[in-house]
Amino acid sequence: MTGIELAVVWFGWVLAGASPGPATLGIANTAMSEGRGQALAFSVGILTGGAFWGIAAALGMGALMLSHVWVFTIVKYAGATYLLYLAAKSLRSAFTQAPISKGAIAKGSRLAAFKKGALIHLTNPKAILSWGAVYSIVLPPSAPATQIFGLFFFLYSGGIFVFIGYAFLFSTSTALNVYQSARRWFELVFAALFGAASLKVLTVRVE
Repeated sequence: MTGIELAVVWFGWVLAGASPGPATLGIANTAMSEGRGQALAFSVGILTGGAFWGIAAALGMGALMLSHVWVFTIVKYAGATYLLYLAAKSLRSAFTQAPISKGAIAKGSRLAAFKKGALIHLTNPKAILSWGAVYSIVLPPSAPATQIFGLFFFLYSGGIFVFIGYAFLFSTSTALNVYQSARRWFELVFAALFGAASLKVLTVRVE
């Protein structure tokens, strides 16, 4: 592929990653309610989960996983259940007078935030499908390992840009002030979007 074509692929990957989804919603919620440090730990967890699926797809584990549909099904239902839990957590927070931090998706220690971020991506079966799809579209079937992993790191840089960027963007004083003044509405929106994400995960099918 030419440099322009690779740039188009990178920007498409970034736009897809930046669109509203479990990872970006979780980062935004955590950044606004818990602050930048907690959001960064959460983001690193998400990036770790993304790296796992990206490397798994590069090694061909995606095809092996999809050939054993029961494994894919377990991951899918685990992910949908976790997203429903996040939706319920946000909904409960919207109707309580608890402090802002009580509604945070990733409250607690930095390690706890990291684990929750990783769990969001590790229980999302769409992640490995996305990596597998981009490898098959961009690279020829005979592509050597150097090209496959080169593409992984190239696209992974886009994920770093998006998720770390979200942690900084939504932890600014402006974002915090807006969140504090309309916390209930934000939590209701988070609840609805996490619920929608759960239903979307449930509709994922193995082609």
